[in-house]
Amino acid sequence: MGLHEKITWYIEQEAEKLSLRHHAYHNALHIENSRKRERSSSPSNLKSVTKPPHWSENKRFDPFYVKKHAKTIAHSITKKIESGSYKPFKPSSNYVAKSSGGYREVAMYEIPDAAISTFFYHRLLSKNKHRFSSFSYAYRDDRNVHFAIQDIAVELSQNSRLFVAEFDFSKFFDTISHEYLFKQFDQNGFFISEEERSVIKAFLEGREKGIPQGTSISLFLANLACWKLDKQLEKEGLQFARYADDTIIWSQDYSKITKALDIMSSFSKEVGVAINTEKSEGISILRPDGMKSEFYKSKDKVEFLGYSISIDKVSIKSSAVDKIKREISYILYKHLIQPLKDKPLKALKIPANDKDEALLSAICEIRRYMYGNLSENMISAYLSGRSNRIFFKGIMSFYPLINDEAQMKSLDGWLVNAIFKAVQYRGSLLKSHHQPRSHIFPFNASRKELLIGCNSERVKGMRLLKHPSFLTMFKAMQRGLVEVGITGVTDPNANAYNYSQ
Repeated sequence: MGLHEKITWYIEQEAEKLSLRHHAYHNALHIENSRKRERSSSPSNLKSVTKPPHWSENKRFDPFYVKKHAKTIAHSITKKIESGSYKPFKPSSNYVAKSSGGYREVAMYEIPDAAISTFFYHRLLSKNKHRFSSFSYAYRDDRNVHFAIQDIAVELSQNSRLFVAEFDFSKFFDTISHEYLFKQFDQNGFFISEEERSVIKAFLEGREKGIPQGTSISLFLANLACWKLDKQLEKEGLQFARYADDTIIWSQDYSKITKALDIMSSFSKEVGVAINTEKSEGISILRPDGMKSEFYKSKDKVEFLGYSISIDKVSIKSSAVDKIKREISYILYKHLIQPLKDKPLKALKIPANDKDEALLSAICEIRRYMYGNLSENMISAYLSGRSNRIFFKGIMSFYPLINDEAQMKSLDGWLVNAIFKAVQYRGSLLKSHHQPRSHIFPFNASRKELLIGCNSERVKGMRLLKHPSFLTMFKAMQRGLVEVGITGVTDPNANAYNYSQ
């Protein structure tokens, strides 16, 4: 396949991906509006399908236009690449909120340029990935975030106490020195052709330092920039895991772990990337919960990429748990509380005959959030052995390696309580609208009665009212790990870089 055919394919794939994403948005909006119409005879908050404004501002952002003209666009770009004159059009800027506060600027390239970035990223990675450290887990097709978590958890579980060093760089992508980066092209055995150098420099043009976030080729460059750091840590006999700019290092030898600090500091100065002193934990001793330590800074767990890892268990980290709870709480509010906030009521379907359609809608949406497209029957069949394979999606597929069963039970208890409290509050709101329903289910049920009643109810022969369970999904994923491994139970998007971190 020639260069023109390859570029055509990548442009078509990029356009197809974005068009499918728009179709999914369209379908989800249609389903959501249909549900609102079912709950109300006169819904007032229906949303209409809109196209992103940059599609109309520049047709090369429109996936439907680009897909239709892919061959012509590819022909023009191929000529420019072959002549060494290719330059991507100036990207738009998108600002993504960071969990630590503030915003991160993400470059949004036109579809053909995004496709070229992806094409050269794959080309560079395919012939150079063997040069990267096995402890570097980001932006690769042979490693992912979950491999990092498993490796860390196994290593930590084999020691009663360890010294750990946790480092994070400040504005890593934005401040990498171009001089340092370009030097790496000719060092350390990487294969980079003149054509690839030209394209890389074209994407970096106009920047004094740093690499653009939001484009694939930067992912290869980020790992390239950290190659020397990884090798220095390995030479010192340090064990570590690095995912982009997040690095955790551990050793039983205190002198070695202090050497890690020297290596990180030296790398920081050489590459021009400052260590984030606020987010970097520095050196601590990791010991079991309750065990005393003579070391001035000790902890019983480390947090890495959404997980909390201790010597004896792997859990979802507390901030991620809070985010899950907020999302579920909003779903309950949206279905059970918000429609009753208006006075007077606007053509709502009032619960009757021991049935509340809003509660059914809320529980079904929570299940989709937790399980993806899996039903209770599908999970039960899988756990009992009646089904050999299911595809895990939903929020829980982002945490396949947790083994903290107590945390799952705690989350289930919280969910039962959250649903009960929302139902009780809904009942009080109905009463304030002179529509008392305290004499019918679910408003007359205790917490235990509500759980039993919902779990035993059948809606069109299906257990749609059954409370979803974190523990049930946890058990299904545990079986999935044994049957098909990590990549078989994770959401395909779970390894995508989260720019809000």
